[in-house]
Amino acid sequence: MKRHLLFLAPVFFVLSVVNVKADDPLPSWNDSRAKQEIIAFVTKVTDPNSPDFVSQPERIATFDNDGCLWSEKPVYFQLLFAIDRVKTLAVDHPEWKTQEPFASVLKDDLKAVAASGEKGLMQLIAATHAGMTIEQFSTTVGDWLESTKHPTTGKRFNEMVYQPMLELLEYLRDNGFKTFIVSGGGIEFMRPWAENTYGIPPEQVVGSSLKMKYEVRDGVPVLVKLPEVDLIDDKVGKPVGIQSHIGRRPIFAAGNSDGDFQMLEWTTSGQGARFGLVVHHTDAQREWAYDRDSAVGKLDRALDAAPERGWHVIDMKNDWAKIYP
Repeated sequence: MKRHLLFLAPVFFVLSVVNVKADDPLPSWNDSRAKQEIIAFVTKVTDPNSPDFVSQPERIATFDNDGCLWSEKPVYFQLLFAIDRVKTLAVDHPEWKTQEPFASVLKDDLKAVAASGEKGLMQLIAATHAGMTIEQFSTTVGDWLESTKHPTTGKRFNEMVYQPMLELLEYLRDNGFKTFIVSGGGIEFMRPWAENTYGIPPEQVVGSSLKMKYEVRDGVPVLVKLPEVDLIDDKVGKPVGIQSHIGRRPIFAAGNSDGDFQMLEWTTSGQGARFGLVVHHTDAQREWAYDRDSAVGKLDRALDAAPERGWHVIDMKNDWAKIYP
């Protein structure tokens, strides 16, 4: 009899985990107002008897990536990838020693690189990503994620994702939502790993992009990245990217910075039930605390606008029981 009980113990454990998940779809969230508001919203838009019911095809949810789904300090992780690429390719580009932002990269002056802003980042991306086929670039990104670790946490970059947001993505999908990444980060940088990490397939990733061309190399058709910007999917570019790639206005949008302001504004200004979520980085011990004066992930205008626009501000320190998986 004891043997049978021991054999069944793992089964009981699994069933208990399933029951806990069913009772609490967001276990890494503290039982705060933010969690209650998310559940209340999902409940009303999925209840056919609710006046706020939204049909399943219209249940579109968009998420920024940097600072919303994973960390972004000391600088955007794609920038660290581009920096590594600059150092690898510098031997073939002696002019970079005096050319900004490349010169600052080679001097390991991260502050100056970050200060170069969006323009500097796109210069680095264009110079280091162009000329590669999509397959080559995907392999390079995958190798980098496997071999490189964050300078302060020692974690792999794709391990520095937020457990509460992973649960939120799954909770929304369990309730008929289609979840999209809409990020200022590069679309081809995110696609190789987003499905394994977030459960979001490549076709549901929207991001900044370089132009591409089709050509045949050694008898094989390939798509090649060009050193020309196609879309900067940030600020006013986000609603444009949403319409171009998705074709429906979201009813749920999540971000963490002023770069997400227009996406939140576009989402919550539509008719019917809407939800805007702002992740506020308030936890200096488990992650980082920053907002208005940060060079990365600056949250100023959106933080002020949130109360009047009905956006829900997530206090990372108080609303999240856990940060990383």
